[in-house]
Amino acid sequence: MTSAALEILGLGLGILGWVGVILACGLPMWQVSAFIDVNIVVAQTIWEGLWMNCVVQSTGQMQCKVYDSILALPPEVQAGRALTVIVALLGLVALMVTVVGAQCTNCIRPGKMKSRIVIAGGAIYILCGVLVLIPLCWFANIVISDFYDPTVPPSKKREMGAALYIGWAATALLLFGGCLICCCSCSQRDETSFPVKYSAPRRPTSNGEYDKKNYV
Repeated sequence: MTSAALEILGLGLGILGWVGVILACGLPMWQVSAFIDVNIVVAQTIWEGLWMNCVVQSTGQMQCKVYDSILALPPEVQAGRALTVIVALLGLVALMVTVVGAQCTNCIRPGKMKSRIVIAGGAIYILCGVLVLIPLCWFANIVISDFYDPTVPPSKKREMGAALYIGWAATALLLFGGCLICCCSCSQRDETSFPVKYSAPRRPTSNGEYDKKNYV
């Protein structure tokens, strides 16, 4: 019962991490404007994401524009698009595989095969966490490098947006949930053997009744 509860917990963490990756993929706040000049008047804020960039005015009005050309995008944006979409699809596969092999479902008979299927689902969640970590760290490295580069003008400097932090939190959930699923499934392997049932022949005695020694 404890391993089943931990398995459900790991599945829930994996689902939360998968939703977090989809949210981070769609948000335009991967990079935001960095205002480092003391005399600057903040009139607008620039958000840059994987699919669009947005300009937020001080009055609250926001205008977003989708990128026109895919091939003209920087390599980190193209890689971020591809990897986040792959992770979103793999997360759906991991969810289906884990549900099929989970202890709380009866899609497959209990045994080694059921345990292996759950381990495969947990491994896919771990793979999702590793894949989504690549564009997040890539973006963060570029933002930090440009921020401390004296040759980059202040108007071009950026800071890490909320989407990066959401993505890192989703990565942690995916990795922890996948490891939890795999650990619970490995510990379940020794508990999946079927109990041996014994039965004694029912032979009546001389008076027509069954002998009580045949019952346990």
